[in-house]
Amino acid sequence: MVVSDNGGELTSNAIPAWADEAQAGWRYIAPGKPMQNACIERFNGRLRDEKLNGTLFSTLHQVRVELAAWRNGYNTKRPHPAPGWLTPSEFANHHARSKQGPPGAAQPDRSAPMAIAPTAQQGIINPQSELKNG
Repeated sequence: MVVSDNGGELTSNAIPAWADEAQAGWRYIAPGKPMQNACIERFNGRLRDEKLNGTLFSTLHQVRVELAAWRNGYNTKRPHPAPGWLTPSEFANHHARSKQGPPGAAQPDRSAPMAIAPTAQQGIINPQSELKNG
């Protein structure tokens, strides 16, 4: 599932079309609530502070090369405090060897964490789950 804000670049008709074609779920956070997607907000801030704000790119190729190098260092060379001062790669490998990671941990074969609960299917209504006025 992809979670994004409601920025103009992510609210076009192309996004739902791509998500349907790729069979990817898409969910928007509430407007003005960046904490609903706190992990990516923190990552984006770090990327912006460490690479984007201090680099003047002259070609798209340069952007791709420099971002690939930054991403490689971020994932394989620098430990992070949250997973016990492991690099993201070490953390993923450690949990890939164990049968069960913590709830919501990234899966080695996926880019997103496991869903805690299944998402509701659009158009299917369960009358037993509806709130009744009382």
